[in-house]
Amino acid sequence: LSVAKAFVKAFPDGGHSLLLPGPSGLGKTHLSTAAAKVIIERGFDVVYTGAIGMFSDFEKVRFGNASGRESGENTDRYFDCDLLIIDDLGSEVANQFTVSCLYDVINTRINKGLPMILSTNLRQDELRQRYWDRMTSRIFGEFVTLMLTGTDVRAKKLREGTKLR
Repeated sequence: LSVAKAFVKAFPDGGHSLLLPGPSGLGKTHLSTAAAKVIIERGFDVVYTGAIGMFSDFEKVRFGNASGRESGENTDRYFDCDLLIIDDLGSEVANQFTVSCLYDVINTRINKGLPMILSTNLRQDELRQRYWDRMTSRIFGEFVTLMLTGTDVRAKKLREGTKLR
């Protein structure tokens, strides 16, 4: 929590990105949305997206859609925003196209010095198996990893018969 708070406090001058790996229900999404809220309130441009939604945007640009719109403006935001948050990385169907798009986004943002927050249920070895070495090398070399551990909060609430707020 202290590392995440320091990231937000130093933004955009912290110079690093965050990787939030861990099982479901530990607060990865909550932590990243809380960071987004504070950074937005400070006047920065934040794009928060699920991995599936981001790749859907890239597919529309690459392969077209029903409206015939093939401009890249729908994907430019992933490259240019002050902070990009990709939630649930690894939930998408991994193929050459999606892996290539992800590499392009990560590599471009690293080269521009623009931070990201990635959350995933995948362990480090699973990330390495799923994505190219040159991508995971960038992630593990450029991102601060905040491994979340503990008990699934949603499952705990369900067992206790209480609702999530």
